[in-house]
Amino acid sequence: MAGLQPARGTHDLIGEEARRFAHVVETARRVVGRYGFEEWSTPIFEDTRVFSRTLGDTSDVVTKEMYTFQDRGGESLTLRPENTASICRALVTNGLTQTLPQKAFYQGPMFRYERPQKGRFRQFHQIGAELIGAGDAFSDAEIIAMARDILSELGLEGVTLELNTLGDVESRTAWREALVAYFRSHAEALSEESRVRLEQNPLRILDSKSAQDRALLEDAPKFHGFLNAGSRAFWDRLRWALDAFGVEYVENPRIVRGLDYYSHTAFEFTTDRLGAQATVLAGGRYESLVQQMGGPEIPAIGWAGGIERLSLLLNGAPEVARPIAVLPTGEDTLGIAAQVVQGLRAAGFRAEIEHRGAMKKRMERIVKSGAEYAIVLGDDETARGVVQLRDLKLRAQREVPIGEVAAQIAVMSGG
Repeated sequence: MAGLQPARGTHDLIGEEARRFAHVVETARRVVGRYGFEEWSTPIFEDTRVFSRTLGDTSDVVTKEMYTFQDRGGESLTLRPENTASICRALVTNGLTQTLPQKAFYQGPMFRYERPQKGRFRQFHQIGAELIGAGDAFSDAEIIAMARDILSELGLEGVTLELNTLGDVESRTAWREALVAYFRSHAEALSEESRVRLEQNPLRILDSKSAQDRALLEDAPKFHGFLNAGSRAFWDRLRWALDAFGVEYVENPRIVRGLDYYSHTAFEFTTDRLGAQATVLAGGRYESLVQQMGGPEIPAIGWAGGIERLSLLLNGAPEVARPIAVLPTGEDTLGIAAQVVQGLRAAGFRAEIEHRGAMKKRMERIVKSGAEYAIVLGDDETARGVVQLRDLKLRAQREVPIGEVAAQIAVMSGG
């Protein structure tokens, strides 16, 4: 079994990378709690229809990227490629459609079969939030403000919020008709893949990476020219609310969504620090997802951010707490050492027992570990109910009653 490597597009989280990862999740969890969001956890695999219904049978995710398999009972299951559909399924399954709004936060792994690159994996991880049952642009601005606060508390610099409107169904229908007419008149210039999309799902052409398709998009009908009065009012209120929340943004009419259930608000937080993969967090408003899961039509807005990408943008990994070393001098003091180390842990300290090998080697390991304090337990000290507490930074030592060790270290540490 020697030489086995992680499957392509997956990676291990160890050491500094694991600390960065945890810091992103913990920061997000702390911020969303201030906004009244609670964490939801859904299975990492679902009935395939959860995703094929919502993402569309012709989307790239469904046709090219999903990990789908049959279980032993013959059911078609899919490792989740994203989590919005799962959250909407959970809302319906758990009978929560009559208790709105629901504020759901999630974090965990997603799976897509695509070419691995910097900050993108086949098993990747996301944080995300869904505000289900809020139909007003003010709510959109608030959940965007929440995302901004997470990025701010992570200390990320050079991140820009780009904003667009997708309008309501009437506006999108008018735009779609004009867009399809435009693409049909230039069908010969489209890529082969986009000519297929023109017949199945024309809006997917907007997501094309083909150079010839991108060139055509320059002169394609612009959506803002098809906004009706209601959509313009929603767009105006969204921008007003973002100003009220103190959120800076730039308008970008190129932000689109290729799926029909998106409406009105679409946004991306982007950076120039990750090369071509500029988006670190993105989201938008959607209308019919809950209905597709068997519930009523409920308006919602959500976003998701890649933890790997966010981790790459951190200035550094959070520091590990410096350990307190407990050093029994022999087997006879090992039992007392266990009591001392457990007392320190119960008081919230990181504490480790160094009991293996020669005393010189143990002290070398303690110094290398970066320990700030060492607690030495000899036969004489334990017989008198005391320990020797060494401040390794100041190179000072004092005798402390065993029952007062944690309190003394708290005082010395300024805690």
